[in-house]
Amino acid sequence: MEISQLQDNVSQTRRDILRMVHKVNSGHPGASLGCTEFLVALYNELMELKPEFEMVGQDEDLFFLSNGHISPVFYSVLARRGYFPVSELSTFRLLNSRLQGHPTTHDGLPGVRIASGSLGQGLSVGIGAAQAKKLNKDTNLVYTLHGDGELQEGQNWEAIMYASAKKVDNLIATIDFNGQQIDGSTDTVLCMGSLKDKFIAFDWDVIEIKEGNNIEAVIAGMKEAKSRTGKGKPVCVLLHTMMGNGVDFMMHTHAWHGKAPSDEQLANALGQNPETLGDY
Repeated sequence: MEISQLQDNVSQTRRDILRMVHKVNSGHPGASLGCTEFLVALYNELMELKPEFEMVGQDEDLFFLSNGHISPVFYSVLARRGYFPVSELSTFRLLNSRLQGHPTTHDGLPGVRIASGSLGQGLSVGIGAAQAKKLNKDTNLVYTLHGDGELQEGQNWEAIMYASAKKVDNLIATIDFNGQQIDGSTDTVLCMGSLKDKFIAFDWDVIEIKEGNNIEAVIAGMKEAKSRTGKGKPVCVLLHTMMGNGVDFMMHTHAWHGKAPSDEQLANALGQNPETLGDY
């Protein structure tokens, strides 16, 4: 896609997120809005994907969402990419919907390969998938996405240690580095010090994308990350984002981690993100 097309997709995805969460008065708009550029770029510019979804994912890139509560952005991007009808976004979090609050697999939703609601598990799954690709002589990559607050869970660090020890160098783990979590700033809740220094100490190759809400910067940074795969180390991308990005009253605060906008707030937020591809 051209950058202008990707920007249009970003704007429409933000509208989808806001409308989905507002309709059921439930969901997680904050980090969904912050990760919009990343996921739009990943699925429309960066990953090598087959035309039809196959659960195994042989000979194509794979993505695993670890912080599954940001399902609104994930569902929107998958629908706009053609995995399932855009109209299905209107069923988000409704009874018997495939679009549950956290992605799941038992309803066979195209694009979703793991259930992700319990934080801290996505990296372990991604490592297993990456090792399976090596065993199958599959040269494609595995991408994962994690919240920075999620790294407060210990299983991540066992996986981080394992990935470097076993030279899982076909893996790119991206950290949504927004400094916020449900109860406040990550530094206030449980300060983790320098994530960059920690990953380097665990023998990962680390790059930072300082402008994680600039789609051109995201594309350039992720292409750099891809160029560093296959060199004996797993790759970590520290993606600096703004929670609630694109909606002025949702930014610079953790308050919108899991809070739905009112009717008036929705109208305000939609006014800041013009319709470009058609609402569902």
